Amino acid sequence: MHIHRRSFIFALLSSTLPAAVRGDDVKYVGGTITSIDQGTDGSLMIDQAKGLKFSSKKGDFEIPFANVTSLEYGQKAGRRIGVAVLVNPLFLLSKKRKHFITIGYKDSANVQQGVVLELAKGLPAKVITIVEARSGIKCEYESEEARKHLHG
Repeated sequence: MHIHRRSFIFALLSSTLPAAVRGDDVKYVGGTITSIDQGTDGSLMIDQAKGLKFSSKKGDFEIPFANVTSLEYGQKAGRRIGVAVLVNPLFLLSKKRKHFITIGYKDSANVQQGVVLELAKGLPAKVITIVEARSGIKCEYESEEARKHLHG
């Protein structure tokens, strides 16, 4: 039940975001951090000893590896409906994969927090490997398909 609720949140939050991130970009999809707007683009820096830091023009946040309580990876395939209508109906068959990680953690006041980040295609495996190794928390996968897509 716990994973299904998060998957529902993925679907709800990601359905409003128009395009997948590219290159090394990261998008703050949403979570308990209210100082940064949902859908904010930024970058993710990983200090292999300390933790993750999301930085954007609108603000930043850090998650120490020692405070991570959960890690989940999932995907959401969105249809390129706008392109199909304007260019060619065959584009409706094209799918665009998005890559989401959800990180649960305890803040400095020991209160449970969580963030959902959309990562560019080449980043999830790297980020998950580092977070698992440094936090001791194993990643959960939204589905077997997501696991297979990420790990081949």
